Amino acid sequence: MNRDKIKFTAFITIILLTMVCFNTQVMHLGTLPLTQKITVGESLDLGFKATGRFLNALQVDINDSSTFTFTLTSTAPIVTTPGELNMTVKLFGIIPLRQVTIDVVPQTKVVPGGHSVGVMVHSRGVMVVGMSTVENAEGKQFNPAQNAGIKVGDVLLKINGNAVKTESQVRSIINQASKSKKVLIFELERHGRTYTTEVNPVYNHNTKQYMVGLFIRDSAAGVGTLTFYDPKTKSYGALGHIITDIDTGKKVDMSNGRIIGAYIQGIHPGQKGQPGEKVGIIETNNSMSGTINSNTPYGIFGQLSQPIKNPFFNDPIAIALTNQIEEGPAEIFTVLEGNKIERFKIEIEKVARQSHPEGKGMIIKITDPKLLKTTGGIIQGMSGSPIIQYKNDQPLLVGAVTHVFINDPTRGYGVLAEWMLQQTKTMSKINKNNMTNDDVISRQTTNNAA
Repeated sequence: MNRDKIKFTAFITIILLTMVCFNTQVMHLGTLPLTQKITVGESLDLGFKATGRFLNALQVDINDSSTFTFTLTSTAPIVTTPGELNMTVKLFGIIPLRQVTIDVVPQTKVVPGGHSVGVMVHSRGVMVVGMSTVENAEGKQFNPAQNAGIKVGDVLLKINGNAVKTESQVRSIINQASKSKKVLIFELERHGRTYTTEVNPVYNHNTKQYMVGLFIRDSAAGVGTLTFYDPKTKSYGALGHIITDIDTGKKVDMSNGRIIGAYIQGIHPGQKGQPGEKVGIIETNNSMSGTINSNTPYGIFGQLSQPIKNPFFNDPIAIALTNQIEEGPAEIFTVLEGNKIERFKIEIEKVARQSHPEGKGMIIKITDPKLLKTTGGIIQGMSGSPIIQYKNDQPLLVGAVTHVFINDPTRGYGVLAEWMLQQTKTMSKINKNNMTNDDVISRQTTNNAA
């Protein structure tokens, strides 16, 4: 009989534990990020539903120079000063369940983009994009570069100690040095490491020049979209993804670059398995121009020579943090003809709650009938188009268009605006030792419990 009671008690215990574990509030607790950013003026909303007995048992302790405590069913505090807060969610105020670090940052406002830009990048050295054979006077074929261990994607930096920056410079040095029967010493870079190798050129009887069997490229150019402009720092972000060489897929390691306004002449619509593209030309008399200071997985960044305006927004708008983005309706701003910025409806289907920078932060779907009819969905040249969502009727820049799904051009990826802004270094951390909890939080007059 005692054995039956034990079995029955164990059975009831398992059922109760299962019910607790699958409680939506408990499951949400397990998905809370270990680190989270919020802006000054926001409440410490951990995303719990306002109902449920489970919340009555939860307490949040904020530990710093002093301790501040609140329950998830009571008045939620508001942060008033930038800094860092260490929060511990406890059951019955005793058992720690989850620790979350809250980074409180100043609200940053920017001018949304949508402008088409021509992007011109010059690489550091010249990139090896292909190999070829060289035929000598006897008809024999050689590949000197391949024999020397050079690979596609390597960056050629120097020949015989002379720095090289252009294709014509490389050809000239090879031909002149080879006439004196010198072995060529190539200095190259591969995966961030520099190495040297000896190359024996071959005289090509067809071109009447010495050759080493390389296809090289010293620059890249294309059309993209500006994402935002920060009027305080004069910095901008564009593209939302890294610039790579079209043949090798390798990152273009820049020596210098610039952007300039572009004029869209036509659209090649995309279709399943074949991405579309914008056809544009650079406007030499355009007032928009700027430097490219960095080429990152989150876009290109630099300084603009003059401020820009967006016809849909009279004032700068706030950049959303990850926790502020919601799945649902949004808009993108881009150019389809000339230099006229237009707005189009999209749906944010999924948001990745990233605590660290990653390029693919959301999945979006084009829903605007006009955009679908004109482009078929997301096309090349649309990268960087700002994604804007409205919260309490206030616009927030949440991200930028980056990639298209090859098998479904109506859908694609977006990068979070927070990670793009981080590249401009406008969100510097505040030393938490310069503040106390009383400086950071204050109580709301109304109940905004999560």
